[in-house]
Amino acid sequence: MTTTLAANRPAYDGRALDLTGKSGIRAFKNTLATVLIVLCFLVALIPLLWILWTVVSKGYHLLLDANWWGQSQRGVTVRRVGGGAYHAIMGTLIMSLITAVIAVPIAVLGAVYLVEYGKGKRAAKVVSFMIDILTGVPSIVAALFIYAVWITVLGFNRVGFAVSLALVLLMLPVVLRSTEEMLKLVPDELREASYALGVPKWKTILKVVIPTAFGGIITGVMLGLARVMGETAPLLILVGYSKNINLNPFSGFMGALPTMINQDRTELALQPAADRVWAAALTLILLVLLLNILARVIARFSAVKSK
Repeated sequence: MTTTLAANRPAYDGRALDLTGKSGIRAFKNTLATVLIVLCFLVALIPLLWILWTVVSKGYHLLLDANWWGQSQRGVTVRRVGGGAYHAIMGTLIMSLITAVIAVPIAVLGAVYLVEYGKGKRAAKVVSFMIDILTGVPSIVAALFIYAVWITVLGFNRVGFAVSLALVLLMLPVVLRSTEEMLKLVPDELREASYALGVPKWKTILKVVIPTAFGGIITGVMLGLARVMGETAPLLILVGYSKNINLNPFSGFMGALPTMINQDRTELALQPAADRVWAAALTLILLVLLLNILARVIARFSAVKSK
């Protein structure tokens, strides 16, 4: 009986069994899902490319003029051609730099506390809750809060530093949340290996955890800067626009690219004013792009390299 069954059994030809085959319905669903994902990507890409093309095509010619990068708008009216954006570029960079200097250390330290020290603690829950609230705060609310404290209560004048304080409130939650997620991605094995060698926790965080997550932290910082560099409400409320070059954030009005755009937007019917608006918008985009490229380079050469 056994011999008969063995004789009737089909011979094995050496090929592996195909366990990955898909039915026609599954293949159709997979293709449909792929097509829908690609279409959604293209739909999201169309307005981005449209905006970029519009800004570049209407604003690039002023950027080719050396005066745009080296002169201010002092003495230039909306009907006149000429002048540059040096005062606005420097004002934007100065206020953004002050914002980053204040917000980044607080955000990184806050993220380290939440991930490394605050698990299960009530204080960590309070911090996390307050960060969630700050995430949804409109820029005009942050500007009004700083106005109430800086100008109404303390009696200081409207200056660029007050703008930076308002932007800190907007940048802080972005950097903290992104840093927190990056620190969570660091494998616990790295921490445990460091502890096993007798390294204290604070030194493990400083020498192992943060360097491992450094690239992601830099990306979060750039996202935060991109978030605040284009804000207009704090500039309108906390510092006046000046066409002159002012590099002191603690004295007088300062120019900035968003307020430069706002200054000429009401005169778009005049070609010189319209050209300056588009050129200032393109300059702001290029600044954010250059800062992102610089951050990528820093993160690349500062990353922990495996040997």
